[in-house]
Amino acid sequence: MMNRLLSGDYPRSKVLAAILLAILLGLAFAPFLFPGVKALNVAAKVLIFVVLVASFDLLLGYTGIVSFAHTMFFGIGAYGIAVATTRLGPTWTALGVGLGGALVLSLLLSLAVGLFSLRVRAIFFAMITLAVAAAFQTLASQLSDITGGEDGLTFKLPQLLSPSFEPFEEPFLGVTIDGRLISYYLLFVTAVVLVLALLRIVNSPFGRVLQAIRENEFRAEAIGYRVVVYRTTSSVLSALFATVAGAMLALWLRYNGPDTSLSFEIMMDCLLIVVIGGMGTIYGSAIGAVLFLVAQSYLQDLLRMGSEAASSLPWLSALLSPDRWLLWLGVLFVLSVYYFPTGVVGRLRAAAAQHTRAAR
Repeated sequence: MMNRLLSGDYPRSKVLAAILLAILLGLAFAPFLFPGVKALNVAAKVLIFVVLVASFDLLLGYTGIVSFAHTMFFGIGAYGIAVATTRLGPTWTALGVGLGGALVLSLLLSLAVGLFSLRVRAIFFAMITLAVAAAFQTLASQLSDITGGEDGLTFKLPQLLSPSFEPFEEPFLGVTIDGRLISYYLLFVTAVVLVLALLRIVNSPFGRVLQAIRENEFRAEAIGYRVVVYRTTSSVLSALFATVAGAMLALWLRYNGPDTSLSFEIMMDCLLIVVIGGMGTIYGSAIGAVLFLVAQSYLQDLLRMGSEAASSLPWLSALLSPDRWLLWLGVLFVLSVYYFPTGVVGRLRAAAAQHTRAAR
């Protein structure tokens, strides 16, 4: 059963398996283990970014395609939900129409980008995708009648997902069961299903061909594989998964705007998370997302505590000021790349393989 769920892609490291199990259980019971609005928001954001980063890694880590248009599909998913519920009302039909329309639009755009641009090599393709993403962000800002412009769209969800919905009078394990909690578990189930689906894709014969193309495109073409077809298919699949991640973001925030889902900062965050977790590993998206988002959310609080504790040393207190959290986040990233050049997953798997060889 486990072999089928993981598509035969086991962690191959006891430490990695323990970390992944801890992340899974932590996210599953986050509302009960980490009470508070901020903690729940961080957990929900981790679920969203796990799907987004895993879909991006399908392009970068498994196919070797550098694309800066990934957040465009993320934004399409978020705008699909926002526009549909704004126009059709807070109904399940509106959610279905919004998600379906967003998936169709992402399919057509990713197919167009793939067919017209994937024959372009390396940096030139990356620049084309960057231009397309920038154009789409500008378009979303200017079509204010549809997208709300720079102000974005605030919308309502079906009653079951509304924070005011409370089916039980008494709390369960000290936590009130409401629409917000139901929304969180909807995100959790969706994220788990999508990650398992991505594991199935990358460990299928199709996924093996993608890895062959990544390693040596000319050799893959020489033995009979249509490289353009496989790369385009990978681009389309990645875009569709990113679209669903965008819809997850809109469902959680009940708001969407250009800076929320289309900003270049999100694209950079995806790149950082992939590098931290490990390229070419779906598991790396989960570990990288947890490490990056927890550091991004709580580093200021830790620095504030450190600054207050070092108040007797003015220079150290100033260095640990919460205003310098981006500096320390950058330092942590540099250290992670230095000590984990193949990412956390790659390093743990290499250590486990070395230990196995030594035991023999």
